[in-house]
Amino acid sequence: MGSTTEKQEVGLVRQAHALTADLTTPNRVVYWTDLVLTVIAAWGGLAVAAATPSLAIGLAAGLVSLLALYRGLSFIHEISHLRPKDVPGFRLGWNLLVGVPLMTPSMMYEGVHNLHHAKDRFGTARDPEYLPLERYSPLKLAAFTFISLLAPLGVILRSGILVPLSFVVPPVRRFVRTRLSALVINPDFVREDNDKTRPDWLAQEIGCWLWCWGVAAATVMGLVPLRVVVTWFAVFSLATFVNQLRTLVAHYWHNDGERMTFEEQFLDSVNVPPPALLPFLWAPVGLRYHALHHLLPRLPYHNLDAAHRRLSAQLAVSSPYHKVEEKGLFAALAALFARAGSPASASRLADREGERQSA
Repeated sequence: MGSTTEKQEVGLVRQAHALTADLTTPNRVVYWTDLVLTVIAAWGGLAVAAATPSLAIGLAAGLVSLLALYRGLSFIHEISHLRPKDVPGFRLGWNLLVGVPLMTPSMMYEGVHNLHHAKDRFGTARDPEYLPLERYSPLKLAAFTFISLLAPLGVILRSGILVPLSFVVPPVRRFVRTRLSALVINPDFVREDNDKTRPDWLAQEIGCWLWCWGVAAATVMGLVPLRVVVTWFAVFSLATFVNQLRTLVAHYWHNDGERMTFEEQFLDSVNVPPPALLPFLWAPVGLRYHALHHLLPRLPYHNLDAAHRRLSAQLAVSSPYHKVEEKGLFAALAALFARAGSPASASRLADREGERQSA
C-alpha cells in the first residue's frame, strides 16, 4: 500500500475520531428503555397475534411483533461491541428477554463479529460475515436470501437436540462448538475450539436447551397452545428474512478473498441515511449506518445519526465518506442483483487483482 493511500486512510480516521470524540459514551438509559419497550412490543404483539380471532388484528399484531422482535434481536450486534462496564447487566438482561427465548444467545456473536472488523480478515475467506456475493448469480443470491426462513428450525435443532447430545458425545460437542456456535454467513468459517468454554456461555447454551424442551413439553401437555408456537415460528422466520435482506445491502460485496486496504473496506460498506425513513425498521439499532460503524466501531448506536450529520457536513466533498450512501433497501437490492454475476463485476475484480500484483 502506497504512502499516499496510507495518509488518506489515516486522515479519514483521524478526522472522524476528532469530530465524534464526544459521542463515544453509551447512554445506559437509552439502551435499557429501548430494550424494554422493544421487548414489550415484540412479545405483546406475538401474544395478541396468537390469541385474537380477528385476521386483521392478528396480521397487524404480527407485523408489530415481527419488527420489534427483529429490533430486539439486532441488539446482539451492540452487545458484541459493548464492554461490561458500559451498560451493566444489559447483556444478561438481553439474553433473558430475547436471546434465550429465540435460542440465539449472545455467545453466538461475541468473539465472532469482532473478526469481521479485523483489518487482516475483512473480505477474506477468514471473515465470518463476508462472501463475494457480487459474483453470485441472481438465482444463487435468491437462494441465499430465502434460506434464512429456516433459521427457527435451525435454532430448535441446535438447542433441543444437538446441544444436549453434545454433552454426552464429545465429537458432537466439538462440532457444535466449532461449526454451530456462530452467527455467520460464511459457511466455511470454523470457530476456534479451545476447550475452555466460558461459564456464562455454557449457561446460555443450557438456558436455550431447557427453554426449548420446556416449551415443547408445555405444548404437548396443552399448557401452551400450538398456535402460539406456530406464530412464534412464523414471526421469527420473517424477522430473519428481513435481516437477510439487510445483510445483502450492508456491503457492496466487491471483494473475492483478497486482503483489502482500510479505504477499500470502508468503500465496500454502505450507509442508508435520512431522508430515507424505512431503514429505521429494516436496519434498526444503528444498522442503517453500516459504513460509519466500520469507520468508528466504538460509537454506540444511538449516536450514529448525530455522528453522520457531523461528518457529512464537515468532511470535504472529495472525502471517501460521501461515496458509500444508498437511497433505500429496494434500490440497493436492485443494484446488487443487477451486478450479480455480470461481466462488469468480473472485470472489476480482475482489474483490482492486476493493481495488487503491479503494486
